[in-house]
Amino acid sequence: MTIMKTLSMSVALAVASTSALAVDKSGWPDSFTVGTGSQGGTYFGYGTAWANIVAEETGVPGGAEVTGGPMQNMALVHTGDNSFGMTTMGPARESIDGKNAIAPGLPMTNACAMFPMYQTPFSITTLKSSGITKVSEIPAGAKIGFGPAGSTSDTYFPRMMDEALGVKFERRNGGWSDLGGQLQDGLLDVVAFAAGVPVPAVSQLEVQTDINIIEFTEEEQAKITAAFPVSKFDIQPGAYKTLTKPARSVSMWNFAIANCDLPESFVYEAVKAVMGDNARMVKAHKAAKTTLAEHWDKNGFMPWHPGAAKWFNENGGNIPASLIHK
Repeated sequence: MTIMKTLSMSVALAVASTSALAVDKSGWPDSFTVGTGSQGGTYFGYGTAWANIVAEETGVPGGAEVTGGPMQNMALVHTGDNSFGMTTMGPARESIDGKNAIAPGLPMTNACAMFPMYQTPFSITTLKSSGITKVSEIPAGAKIGFGPAGSTSDTYFPRMMDEALGVKFERRNGGWSDLGGQLQDGLLDVVAFAAGVPVPAVSQLEVQTDINIIEFTEEEQAKITAAFPVSKFDIQPGAYKTLTKPARSVSMWNFAIANCDLPESFVYEAVKAVMGDNARMVKAHKAAKTTLAEHWDKNGFMPWHPGAAKWFNENGGNIPASLIHK
């Protein structure tokens, strides 16, 4: 009898322990979509990678969706049309302040910070045959591709080139793969990329033809960092075969975002799936090398989703209550 009672108590404790560890899935969505960017850009590849990981770990089916990039992602996540998305911090700030061109005057405050991804360098690529080796050599009236309309590149790079560097150009928009093809075909003189490195379109270009990756001078870099929400950055030689030394650039941080109304437990498990195994993320996409918990502090204004904040504060973060969505 004593042995039976002991066994019964052990089973009861085991059941209770299992119940305590069970994840509360009440209110979880039936599926999810991650808003990314254009095909050929880093957002689409990176977003596909973490969408697959979250789907596998949570059991909720989901995947990546081609979008116009950060501005559109902020709008789609704010409205709940997409559960998740990806944005750079410049467009995030403008969207929260009601300056998103998709819905001018609407503060997009229902898109919450989820996790830090990587820095987006601003880089310039030309064909070697163009003879353009520095910004000052870009001729007036040059046809420059700035990426999808409303993307981070399209939002900031034209202003950087015009206002800070004095370059006069004809503006072109399109997906990165399309713009790379137009550059190779001689329909564009320059492509101004703002995307995590390596940019697939640039990697493809340098396999097919000889290119120049144009770096900023120290003076040009200083002018841009003084006028725009970016910081100094070096593109390392390992990113592209074309580079033999670090290329001076500027960059802006990227964050994954979540609709603020998603259940706390779902977002917690999604963040845990991505942030809990960086080696797995890096294997899926090289840009994830900086998708690390220590970079939680790169967001100082966007409200954090409670589920994301819980995971980071359990893993070395110190997100203040005032910066957590209520």
